[in-house]
Amino acid sequence: MVNYPTEANFLKPLPAYPVQQMCKIIDKSPSGATKLTRAFAAASLYYNYSQTENCFEVEHEVDPHGLHGWHWQTCTEMVMPMTCSNESMFPPSGFDYKKFAEQCRMKYGVLPRPHWITTEFGGERIEKVLKRFGSNIIFSNGMQDPWSRGGVLRNISATIIALVTEKGAHHIDFRAATKDDPDWLIQQRRQEVENIQRWLDEYYVDLRHA
Repeated sequence: MVNYPTEANFLKPLPAYPVQQMCKIIDKSPSGATKLTRAFAAASLYYNYSQTENCFEVEHEVDPHGLHGWHWQTCTEMVMPMTCSNESMFPPSGFDYKKFAEQCRMKYGVLPRPHWITTEFGGERIEKVLKRFGSNIIFSNGMQDPWSRGGVLRNISATIIALVTEKGAHHIDFRAATKDDPDWLIQQRRQEVENIQRWLDEYYVDLRHA
């Protein structure tokens, strides 16, 4: 998700393209290194790239970005069932809605609304729904972001546009510009600004002739 092309500190202080850097750490491990040792060395890049941590607080991390707000949102607006099969490197897990709802009730005093998103936005046929009522929307997707799988990856209309970048990560275009930004990122931001400016110009032209 944070495989940014430049150094960043969104979730953790990380180098440019941290996923590639982690792969290099694994590939350069001594021939006798165990899989666990290799995995730990790679994970250390994420958890301790700054070399300032003495112990990894995996279970009780601080939340400087307010990311725990997502927990509230999943209990109210965006119920997102997540499972893990036995083909994954992680332990298999399922999703029990009743248990999830009870956790939400105990933590926040609310019960989930599992169908709110599709009722409000028509998510099952989003292309047809948005084409009928939406306009002036840019869906920006970086394919390095795992959330892009649920994104809008092609234009729906002349004013509902999808900008897809192969090397883009999670909201990379919203991050502050740097001198090291690659050309594709500069171009993506330029396209976004040009589209928004055109829509604003059209709006004020229509307003003058109303």
